[in-house]
Amino acid sequence: MLSKPQIRTITSLQHKKFRREHGLFVVEGLKSVMEFAQSDHHVNHIFYTSQAATKLLKIPRNIKCEEVSEDDLRRISSHKTPQGVLAVVQIPAHPPLTETMLRGHFHLVLDDIQDPGNLGTIIRTAEWFGHQRIICSLGSVDAYNPKVVQASMGSLARVQVHYTDIAELIRKAPVPVFGAMLHGSPLYGAGLGNEGLILLGNEGNGISPSLLPLIQKPITVPRVGPAESLNVAISAALFCAELVRSK
Repeated sequence: MLSKPQIRTITSLQHKKFRREHGLFVVEGLKSVMEFAQSDHHVNHIFYTSQAATKLLKIPRNIKCEEVSEDDLRRISSHKTPQGVLAVVQIPAHPPLTETMLRGHFHLVLDDIQDPGNLGTIIRTAEWFGHQRIICSLGSVDAYNPKVVQASMGSLARVQVHYTDIAELIRKAPVPVFGAMLHGSPLYGAGLGNEGLILLGNEGNGISPSLLPLIQKPITVPRVGPAESLNVAISAALFCAELVRSK
């Protein structure tokens, strides 16, 4: 049976303030928990119900696992219907971004992305297309928000998410800066080269006005129909796919 302090600590991790205070976040669901358990992340504790016990045989033995009742799992879960397994994981300390990291690669740079589902989907998409890290503005949604973790479907275990002042990053960047915009050169056949920053804007407002002068080449996904805009996660996927195709 979980103690009240345990329940209080784990449920507090649904909030960014307490995730930062404790240096921990929550992962739910068998697939995602297994992804983190088999990654370089430090998993502090796994809680599971009796029905999920046989599915955890491949969990490394150095990870503390504890069987709990369905009622207890429900108390610490952020889901209305818990998936039988919940892990408490340490937030990793990623190395600072350097010019060497940016050279020879493309990076998605997210300007104040707010929707957890969008960020989680972008993380998952980035991994699919071979990106090892993405870069977020300081005002973007927290990558360790439970909804982001869920939407990433385990990809967060392998993709680094860096938070930084992206205006400063772009000014100092040793690589070209491309902006995903409504008006610009068509994405297909744009000749993006072999390295660069792909700047994607906020869901409602697009790229911040202060960043627009820093964009060296505006790029657009050609529009055929009358829709006003594309979802930012879809835009990220199209850019990633084109980068792979053009190589």
